[in-house]
Parts: sequence; C-alpha cells; structure tokens
Amino acid sequence: MNMRIRQEKPFIAGFNQITSHNGTHNDMMMDFGILKLSSGLEFKDDYSLERIFVLLYGEIEVFYSDRHETASRESFLDDNLWCLNVPTGVSVRIVGLSEDAEVAVIRTENDRVFESAIRCNEAIVKEIRGEGSMNGVGTRIVRTAQDIRLSPESNIMFGEDVHYPGKWAGFPSHYHEQPEIYFYKLSPENGFGLMKLGDEAVLLEHNDTVKIAPNLVHPQVAAPGYAMYFLWIIRNLDGNPYVKPTFEPEHLWVEQVGAKYWPER
Repeated sequence: MNMRIRQEKPFIAGFNQITSHNGTHNDMMMDFGILKLSSGLEFKDDYSLERIFVLLYGEIEVFYSDRHETASRESFLDDNLWCLNVPTGVSVRIVGLSEDAEVAVIRTENDRVFESAIRCNEAIVKEIRGEGSMNGVGTRIVRTAQDIRLSPESNIMFGEDVHYPGKWAGFPSHYHEQPEIYFYKLSPENGFGLMKLGDEAVLLEHNDTVKIAPNLVHPQVAAPGYAMYFLWIIRNLDGNPYVKPTFEPEHLWVEQVGAKYWPER
C-alpha cells in the first residue's frame, strides 16, 4: 500500500493537482493541490465545492464576494497561518504579487450555506505542544485554523505543524476514522523525516503528500538538523466529524509523570 505521493519535479506555474475528490486518490474525498504564482499571474476558482486557500509563502491578492484582501507570508516555519474558506457558489480570483508564491488549495463537497471567512492572526489557535513530557522529544508548533468548534459549518478540519529538528509529532501513536492528507516542506529542502503509517514506514521529503487512510496510526519524526513543516487536512464524515483521536493504549505510559525511559539496573 503506497500512500506517499512523491513530487518528483518542482511545481509549475498555475495549479498542480495532487488528489481529486472524484478522481485520482478519491479515497481522501478531497481535491488537494498547490497553486504556484508569480507576479501578475492570476488563478480563478468557480468550483461548486467548499474551498480553502492556504497561503504557504509569498504575497497575493484575493478577490471574492465583492471583497478583496492582500496577504503576505515570508516563512511557513515562523509566520502565522493565513487562509480563506468559501462555500459553493462563491467565485475566487487570486493574483500573485510577489515573484514567487505558493497557495495550498483544498476542495470538498459541502451543501451547507455559510459566510466566506478569512482566518488569520488571533483566529488561529497557536500552541506549543509536547513541552514537559517525553524529555521534550515531541515539542512542536501547532497552528489550528478550523475544527468542529471553530468552524462547524465546514467539512474540513485543518492546520499546520512545525517539527523542530529531530522532534516527533503524533506520538503516542493515534488514529481516527476520518481520512487525512499531510503535505510537507523541509528546511533545508534536502532533509527528510519518517512516518510509521499503520505497519509500514514512509519516507517524508520536501513537497511530498501522504494519504492517511482511516484507522491507521501515523506518528512521525524529523531528521536531526532539518525543520519539518506539514499541512494536515482532515475530511469530516457525514454524521461523524473529527473530534479527537484514539490513542494506542500500549504507548500512553510515555506521557505519565515520572515515566522511566531507560531500564534501571
């Protein structure tokens, strides 16, 4: 079972589709791809789907619902998340303002009517997770933009994690019933990480996408010296939205106060 989608070549100008909700990789129930823009290049999206546009880096201008906003982001490692979420029926036009910009595009079926929303700054829930347990090996930055509490009208929960070099995420091992997509950036770009996906090991490299099928555990680690960013996108199921993960009980001891990580003589 190969769940890694390798990006062998650099993204080209325009939209680079990676998964399709009704075509290739439709088990994820989502369109996912990377929009590559340069200064003056335009992209229009009129799909009859719920859509989310996440600025990874660069500067763009976005037109929607008789409104327009300018957004800029220098670093996906250090700068907070910016995104636009629109329902079906809303036309979106994005114009590149910088010489290089990337936008993650997410689409999925959703018949609910809701107001378009830009989420940034205080609307993003930013946390430093993993401090004070497991000798700090799971310390990382987590930025949550949407979940069942923040955006109950959406069929998508998503956010970003930033691994410090050599650190873990998703441990103790957990799983959930909803399909999920991870998209990766490494800094420097020749770095790598590793994931345990179910009973398989998956190599993680710059611009890779990984499909996480329901009920597969997916802890992962970044190589020493390399910061690893990933965009995580969970597709809520009808009547079964993501609320919280299920942890493998055999590993929960590692978070207990006073846990011993080396056998005593």
